[in-house]
Formats: sequence, structure tokens, C-alpha cells
Amino acid sequence: MAFFNVNAGDAPFLKSLADKYTLADNYHQAAMGGTGLNHIMLGTGDAFFFTDRNGNPVPPPPLPPQLLGLPPTAPPIPLIANPDPIPGTNNHYINDLAATIGIYVNCSDNGQPGVPAITRYLQSLPSEVSANCAPGHFYALNNIFPGFHPDGRPASPLTVPPAADGSDFVFVPPSNVRTVGDALIARGVSWRYYGGGFNDAVAGRPNAFCPICNPFQYVTSIMGDPAQRAAHIKDVTDLFAAIANNTLPAVSFVKPDGLLDGHPATSKLDLFEAMVKNILDRLRANPQLEADTAVFIVFDEGGGYWDSGFIQPLDFFGDAVRIPFIVVSPFSRGGRVVHTYYDHVSILKFIERNWRLRPLTARSRDNLPNPVAHDDNPYVPRNSPAIGDLFEMFDFDRDDQGDRG
Repeated sequence: MAFFNVNAGDAPFLKSLADKYTLADNYHQAAMGGTGLNHIMLGTGDAFFFTDRNGNPVPPPPLPPQLLGLPPTAPPIPLIANPDPIPGTNNHYINDLAATIGIYVNCSDNGQPGVPAITRYLQSLPSEVSANCAPGHFYALNNIFPGFHPDGRPASPLTVPPAADGSDFVFVPPSNVRTVGDALIARGVSWRYYGGGFNDAVAGRPNAFCPICNPFQYVTSIMGDPAQRAAHIKDVTDLFAAIANNTLPAVSFVKPDGLLDGHPATSKLDLFEAMVKNILDRLRANPQLEADTAVFIVFDEGGGYWDSGFIQPLDFFGDAVRIPFIVVSPFSRGGRVVHTYYDHVSILKFIERNWRLRPLTARSRDNLPNPVAHDDNPYVPRNSPAIGDLFEMFDFDRDDQGDRG
């Protein structure tokens, strides 16, 4: 736990960017879960579900007890969530044992534990909000490891403890849920995901690569195709080379390794700030590229930091708490603060609007409309559920050719 006060000197580099460029103070993590689940939302606008490895939804099997270090004679451990409280407690749940390794819910079934409370709440809202749960689908509720190794080999499901690179800690088989990467490929728009430590992870060397942070590592269309994997999944070192060589793709996702990403368990915020500054400095050394580049700086989730801002119910999975979001661009200068309601799927909506792509699927959140704000409260969409496409963060009509430095 920690508290950051930028007015007292905390997070000085991020504050300097907010003062110079544009900050969103109504940007949210997309799901009530951890890093992995929110990266999945970033890549798909949706949630992954348990499959038969061919994309067909099936219930997850119970865990053999020995996989969790229990005696072989112990009963199997179900992977179905039961968030009802253990008698005599109010914050210990009957089955949350697998919460850090993936646990599932068939949220279309009101007979499942915990489901009726959420669906009743959604039905009580003045606006119509669907749980958006397909029948017979068991959706992952939290962090969950992908069905592929970084080198593209299918990972072995239900392996505990995990392999050295973490990617055998799998409770979601390879997925066929459509990603923004698939949409960009279909449109002929270049893109890459740059993950810190990826090359070491592929080579089997010690690394701090984050497999749950790559939404494309879950899907067969990218990781199951050697050509697509080689073209689109890269190391952060490749990002630096692309900036220097003018080979940066149209769309780039960049995830620092676990030592530099600011995550409290493995890193510090000033190391994340240094990573951001490193990228921006390299862009500044290439003025032509910098002039045409917008950098979105965002945390994947709140990490337990308390936030009292408005949260909009969008479906069974979220939204969730506000998180920092800054846009660095020649067209976002001015130290502005934008109050439009956003979450991670807003990045998808921006990509889709900018490159004229359709929503990923019929059920993905990028189908939601842009918000129409209440006259007396700009934070609350009048047409809820709604999320913005980030275009309010920019002033594309400005002429600041002489303001670039």
C-alpha cells in the first residue's frame, strides 16, 4: 500500500507530462480483476472462456488435488467460482482458491453462486445493462495464464507449479476470440506488441516477461501461426530499433518487463517513469516520427489503490476503478483535463475510428456508443452504458508547428 501526492513531489515525470499534455480523469480499468483480465479486455473488448482447445465452450475440469500440493486422496478442486462467504466471515469465500491462477463462472446461469446478485443489480439500473454472458460459457474472472508459450508452443493446461517462464500455469486453453490484432491484419494495418523480456522468455533464459500482459498470447490466430507470431510479437529492444530506424508500425502496444512496469511487487513507480521517459526521448530524437505519433500512457489496473470516482456498470465484468491516463502528442498539448468516460476498450475504439475498422465482434464492448455527458455532471454518461473513443483528448485543428521542441 502506498499514497502518491504529486503536489508533494511524487511521480514528478508523469506530473510534468500531465501539466504539458492531456490527462483523462475519468479513465477506468475495464474489469473487476487483475492485470491479466484487463489486458484481455484491452486486446478484445471481451473476456476469455474455457474451451476444448478448438474454441468450443466447455466447463473447466476440476483440478487434481496433487497439482496444488494436496494429498492425492483429497477431493478435486473445482475451478468454478463460489463467491458466497464462508459462514462466520464477510470477506472469505467458499471457493476463491484459484483466484490468482484463474477461476471461472457461467454468468448466464442464475443458479450459479454469486451470479444472481450481479444480474439483479444490473436489472435494477435505470438504463438497460446486459450481463453479456453467452449461454454455456465459463468466463475467466481474474488473472489467467495463456494457452501458448512465448515461442508459440501450446502450453500444457493445469500445470502447477508453473514453468520457469510462467506460461505453463494455464487455465484457459487457446482461444478463438477475435482481437484487435486480427482486425488490423484484415485491414492491412501494421501493428506489433512489444513485451519487455520477450526474447529471453523465448530463449528460456531468466526473464521478467509478463505472459498474462500480452492479450495476443492467448489466441490461436496469432500465436498458433508462426508467420503472424514472428511479425507481430516482439521485444521492447525491437521497439527501440524501430523508432531509430523509422520502422515503427501504425499501432504499437508496449509493456515493460516486471522490473520496470511500476508494479509494487516487483518494481517501483520511478522505474516506470524512467521507462516512459526513455521511449519519449527516443521519439524526440526522431522529430519526423514524433510529429506523427501519439503515446498513450496507462496503468492496466488500480492495484488496490482506493479511488472514489464514479464507476459505470457496463456488463457482468465491470467497469472498475479509475486509473491514470495521459496522451502525449503534438495535438494534446496544453495541460488539459478531459472528463469523458473511458476504459481500456476506448483504446480499441480509437484504433477502430482512426483506421476505419468495425467493432471486433457482435458482443465486444467497442459496440457501445460514445458518452453523452449530463449537463450538470460531465463524468456520468446520460446514455449509459457508453464509453468514449479518446478523440476528445486531441485538438487536431491546432497549428503548433512552431511549438514543437
